[in-house]
Amino acid sequence: MAGERRFVVQRHRATRLHYDFRLEIDGVLVSWAVPKGPTLDPKVRRAAFHVEDHPMDYVDFEGVIPAGGYGGGDVIVWDAGTWEPYKDPDPAAAVANGELHARLHGEKLRGTFVLIRTNRPGSGKDGWLMLHKRDEHAVDGWDPEDHPRSVLSGRTSEEVLADPDRLWDPHSGARPLKAGREELRALDALGDGDTWHVFGRDLRVAAPDAVLFPGRPPVTRRELLRYAARIAPTLLPHVAGRALNLRRFPRGAGTAGSWQRRPPRHAPAWLTSLTITEPAALVWAAAAGALEWHVPATGVAVIGLDGAWQDQLALARLYRTAFEHLGVAAGVKVSGGHGIELWVPAAGDTTGWVGSLTRSVAAVVPDLAHHGAPAGPLVLAPYSPLAAPGAPVSAPVGWDELDDPALRPDAFTVRTVPERLAERGDLFAAVLGPARPLPPLV
Repeated sequence: MAGERRFVVQRHRATRLHYDFRLEIDGVLVSWAVPKGPTLDPKVRRAAFHVEDHPMDYVDFEGVIPAGGYGGGDVIVWDAGTWEPYKDPDPAAAVANGELHARLHGEKLRGTFVLIRTNRPGSGKDGWLMLHKRDEHAVDGWDPEDHPRSVLSGRTSEEVLADPDRLWDPHSGARPLKAGREELRALDALGDGDTWHVFGRDLRVAAPDAVLFPGRPPVTRRELLRYAARIAPTLLPHVAGRALNLRRFPRGAGTAGSWQRRPPRHAPAWLTSLTITEPAALVWAAAAGALEWHVPATGVAVIGLDGAWQDQLALARLYRTAFEHLGVAAGVKVSGGHGIELWVPAAGDTTGWVGSLTRSVAAVVPDLAHHGAPAGPLVLAPYSPLAAPGAPVSAPVGWDELDDPALRPDAFTVRTVPERLAERGDLFAAVLGPARPLPPLV
């Protein structure tokens, strides 16, 4: 209704999980970070920290904030509704005075909440306590973690991270993370030198029908752009915060290539770095003839397998067993060329751990001539094409697919991966888990 104040609570997994409690006051969202989340339990006092105001267009934001920036992580609209001040009719003055009473009318949170400042103004801190009054909406033992789904989409934080719709740009607000039908139809109609508006950005596209990957039929720049636009929402969480190292082949695969580690002078003004924070940057890379997208192997232990294909499959199945035994989350992908890579989210230096694990696995099958080894400082990003005929993709596979006799390292291409992703989801989602110290090998 007109004149009603809005509120939102966003479950936000950044450096640490917390809940952002935001009340509309005088045209902005006055905000508190609540580490353990609000509760309807009147016996519980929650620590809260008054943080910067947010613009009103953040009230329905659900998606991802790019890694590397403030608050990088995934966000869901955990609760939303309207609210009214209680006791003091001027909520801005109540906040300034350090005690705000608010009646909430949300889908999860209802009743009277109180926020009380716990330190003196000007002390350098802005700590508060948050509590629920004992009223008709109070519920003893109520835990926000028992109610994990978004009231906007019905999805969990994990589901939004795996398939986000929007990205928050602090300079321009929410940006779409999925290319719509109109954008893809506009791509089909592009001529040489035309501008394509995609993901909120303008990209000039030269020679859209130039062949970039030989084959039968060959793959054109237009097809690579379509692939990049469709795959960007899934790829972005895997590369966000990491500087892309691009291998450009302006005349196509099979010709001389070069590395691109920073935007060239003719790049659009909005592209200030190859540390990717938005999907349009990946589409720009495709338009610029970047046929391979490499990233630093940071925050992850990467084991590369080589040798005969059947030997690699046997080794990968042994690593699968080892990871299950160790309780380690990991992802497996085919290279698009001849090999298999295993990725494990990990904190710190992983070289020694990987070396010990590969020696242990090798001891089980000493007759194999080749074994796993730590990957180099740069690795091909998941879902990146490989500069080879047919446009093969370094595609994640399910651990169960290692038992499929039809599996091949170059089985997936830019033409088949989007449909496969729609059917099976992001099979590399485990790699997006937090980087934890690796368990000891006994």
